[in-house]
Amino acid sequence: MDPGLQLVLAAYLFIIILAHGLDYLNFKHLKRCGLIIPPEFSGQIDPNMLTRTRDYVIEKTRFGFISSLFGQAVLILFLFGGLLNWYNARIAAFNIHFIPAGLLFFVGLSYAQTLLNIPFDLYRVFKLENKFGFNNTSVKLWLTDTFKSLVVSTILLGLLIVIGLGLVKLFPGAWWLCVWGFFLIFSLFIMYISPYVLEPLFNKFTPLEESGLSQEIRDLMQKAGIKLSRIFKIDASKRSKHTNAYFTGIGKVKRIVLYDTLIEKMEKNEILAVLAHEVGHWKKKHLLKMIVFSEILALLLSYVAFRILETGFLIKLFQLQNDTFFAKLIILGFLLSLAYFPFQPVFNYFSRKHEHEADRFSRELTGTADGMISALVKLSKDNLSNLHPHPLYAAFHYSHPPVVERIKQLKKTDSPGF
Repeated sequence: MDPGLQLVLAAYLFIIILAHGLDYLNFKHLKRCGLIIPPEFSGQIDPNMLTRTRDYVIEKTRFGFISSLFGQAVLILFLFGGLLNWYNARIAAFNIHFIPAGLLFFVGLSYAQTLLNIPFDLYRVFKLENKFGFNNTSVKLWLTDTFKSLVVSTILLGLLIVIGLGLVKLFPGAWWLCVWGFFLIFSLFIMYISPYVLEPLFNKFTPLEESGLSQEIRDLMQKAGIKLSRIFKIDASKRSKHTNAYFTGIGKVKRIVLYDTLIEKMEKNEILAVLAHEVGHWKKKHLLKMIVFSEILALLLSYVAFRILETGFLIKLFQLQNDTFFAKLIILGFLLSLAYFPFQPVFNYFSRKHEHEADRFSRELTGTADGMISALVKLSKDNLSNLHPHPLYAAFHYSHPPVVERIKQLKKTDSPGF
């Protein structure tokens, strides 16, 4: 094996060891502290619930370790064991046009990944989630969802590949800029049409029937200066007992979608607080900031990719027999994922900062932190959330602050003189 390739493999193995080390650190921390009731949950949770929470997190951790280890082994075999070379050569042997070849190359890999993930998804849904009382999905519904997801992902991936590779052929000296612009427009388009076209394929959307709650939501949105189009309830309970709520829409006009499980389990003031939190993300322009930052980064990386792909460096590094654009893209994507790993805590830090800002906005809009605090407690209990994540693990993996930390901050904002 080439010394450069040995160095890349060593870097990947180091990241794997570090990632699993964080999992182990979190695992041991939970076993040591998992049965301690935090002061913020005093009177809200009992030892039996904590035991169930600890067991759920431990089983999820073990399952995550096995599934990620399998995926990492497959990736090592594919990139470093010769499978990429073999697969790339098979596609090249068809001797077909650039765009159909790329379509076959990437869709084939997508299908292979889906096939490999099926046993783990089945275990997660029908064993792990079922054991702890979360799963409501039938085998028939799972099969239907899997088929729909495959069809939708094939269509969307196919469009991205055909148009993206078409731009590469049409603008060989500036494809990096054209492809970046197309991906930006495409992602915004998907954000716009998803609530109207894609999401109804999987869930039934009905207007919110609880008139009192509906009016209070509209009053809250009007107070925040948001023009609300419609409020919907979706039948999330047919799949899971987990709860959620979210905003959709681009621009000033918004739609609110509530899980039926959320309406069933929460009081009005808690639902309003959760929605006020989501309003906070919009009013503080968190999504806009994230899009702007990610697109600037994507533009920079597109140019870097363009410059690297012009050379034979990647083909030489991985000793591929056929110099194809597709294989080089796969290798480059892998190398960029290695470079991203040390920045993961930085991005998560800003994400957690945004969550704290949205929590404070919820308190300001509703006039009290009580609704948000009680909502967080219920969400934690209902989802069996880990109340004792290790700080290092949370820094790397948590896009939201640990729930105990969020409640502490909310209580500070509700204290006199804050």
